[in-house]
Amino acid sequence: IALPSLRLLYLLDELNNPLITLKSIGHQWYWSYEYSDFNNVEFDSYMMPFNKNNNFRLLDVDNRIVLPMNNQIRILVTATDVIHSWTIPSLGVKIDANPGRLNQTSFFINRPGIFFGQCSEICGANHSFMPIVIESILI
Repeated sequence: IALPSLRLLYLLDELNNPLITLKSIGHQWYWSYEYSDFNNVEFDSYMMPFNKNNNFRLLDVDNRIVLPMNNQIRILVTATDVIHSWTIPSLGVKIDANPGRLNQTSFFINRPGIFFGQCSEICGANHSFMPIVIESILI
């Protein structure tokens, strides 16, 4: 059992060099982000209150994540209180945010646009009010 497992672990090891590292911290009931590669730029992202001019009801946020397209992106995810899940279905990214643990994944955005997601873990009464919005731009 050990020999095939060690071979698979070696093959699954990621050896990419990401352009940007984004740290995402789940709170009740919002997300905090840090661009740690750029002098620790930090911001909170809350759901936009509902109004008639907002076309993306329950999906839009006040501070979007802005990431460049055609580059490898690494995301580090953690939480401060309960288990959350950072999910962007259209990018194929889903990673759990556990308190006291730092999880890592990477993804590649190959087209410009706005990508929506939200917490997909049942983390409490308002977990459906934790949207995630990524704006992909061409640099």
